[in-house]
Amino acid sequence: MRIETERLILREMTKEDYPDLAQILQDEETMTAYEGAFSDEETFAWLENQFRRYRETGLGLWAVVSKETGEMLGQCGLTYQDAGLEKPVLEVGYLFKRKHWHHGYATEAARACRDYAFQTLGAPRVYSIIRDTNTASQNVARRNGMTQTGALIKFYRGVTMPHLLFSVENPSPKADS
Repeated sequence: MRIETERLILREMTKEDYPDLAQILQDEETMTAYEGAFSDEETFAWLENQFRRYRETGLGLWAVVSKETGEMLGQCGLTYQDAGLEKPVLEVGYLFKRKHWHHGYATEAARACRDYAFQTLGAPRVYSIIRDTNTASQNVARRNGMTQTGALIKFYRGVTMPHLLFSVENPSPKADS
């Protein structure tokens, strides 16, 4: 799997991406919406979960790599998530290294994932499930054409976390129902 944008390449993560992934998941400020930085074990489990998703669904969070430098800037991709609806939803999710915030990378990668979901997968709608306090990610969802369509509570790491549900419909009439 490979998606290219003007500045970015999105590809499946490998074990070699662990150090870059750790820079994201083990940064206290970056992981505020997850109630704090991950341990080495949690980071490894996160990466292994992406490998499982690649095998089982062909989707997952992908490495977002700069075409210019080759550096992994973050992760963005498509996963199936429980959103409190009748069935799991296809979610566009993203997390980036803090030093790469405010450069438009998350929006660029999220749009590429949305377009892949619509054009390649024929998804009728995509979602982003975002912590209610994470205004930066909410703004990325809005720039990705999404509007808030609901709210839900998630329980993660022993904490009750209010989340907002954002979504956008596939503009193509050919989208699967």
